Amino acid sequence: MADLTASFHDHTFQTPLMNASGVYCYTTEELDNLLASKAGTLVTKSATINYRAGNPEPRYRNLALGSINSMGLPNEGLAYYLDYVLKKQADPTVPTLFLSVAGISMAEDLDMLSTIDQSDFNGLTELNLSCPNVPGKPQVAYDFEATEKMLAAAFERFHKPLGVKLPPYFDLTQFDIVAQILNQYPLAYINTINSIGNGLYIDVDSETVAIKPKGGFGGLGGAYVLPTALANVHAFRQRLNPEIAIIGTGGIENGADVFAHLLAGADLVQVGTQLMKDGPDVFTRLAAELADIMNAKGYHKLADFKGKLKTL
Repeated sequence: MADLTASFHDHTFQTPLMNASGVYCYTTEELDNLLASKAGTLVTKSATINYRAGNPEPRYRNLALGSINSMGLPNEGLAYYLDYVLKKQADPTVPTLFLSVAGISMAEDLDMLSTIDQSDFNGLTELNLSCPNVPGKPQVAYDFEATEKMLAAAFERFHKPLGVKLPPYFDLTQFDIVAQILNQYPLAYINTINSIGNGLYIDVDSETVAIKPKGGFGGLGGAYVLPTALANVHAFRQRLNPEIAIIGTGGIENGADVFAHLLAGADLVQVGTQLMKDGPDVFTRLAAELADIMNAKGYHKLADFKGKLKTL
């Protein structure tokens, strides 16, 4: 039978599946429900220093091929999520957890990283450089000079395992440039991709946009983004230092999509839109479907096929 155990640096997870930050991770109740599911681990909601209400509603809508959202980083503040992961890490039955931060400025990011560095948190921290839904705030990761400046400053003060959440890139030259930057630093991992920013869905019947913030512009998720997500996973696996792990995020609807992410080079796989639609029970289905594919192909463990995508 297929063994879904996933290795990630010095950590082992029962499955390679987890939530995408921003989905089903706002409250401690939601986080507890994730821990009770077939997810191998979880990541908290991307936190700012203080509570943030986010953008006006409606700010999320399910679509036939995925979703569109402009949430605007609603969260309870760093202390809320840091307190949660510190309490959970004292329980030996709880896997290593991921704590996500997304400051509104570089200074805020650095302040939060310092707070985490000085805490007893022994999990993995994720610095979100790719939130596309805060009005007036561009994505740091599309500014290569700012990205390098951010990472240099981060590693001056942060001494624990750190990963970065990246937006989708669309040009091979961009992959080359970003990988060259990332390879200069002792990153634990990258997470690719965040939603494809500033899509627009139009309801023809009502002749309106689908969400309220930013005049209807929002991040796309779900099946819309799967090919872009796979391209980013594979492109970075080809370019990054081997010790930098990859979390593949985007477009997961079924076990075949999970298999494709792993085949492209992902070590773990995050689920966003489908988790929003189905709730934490989605991980039971995805794990079973992944196991069925592995059994049909004669694969006993993830390492049998992970990162072994063939070209024509």
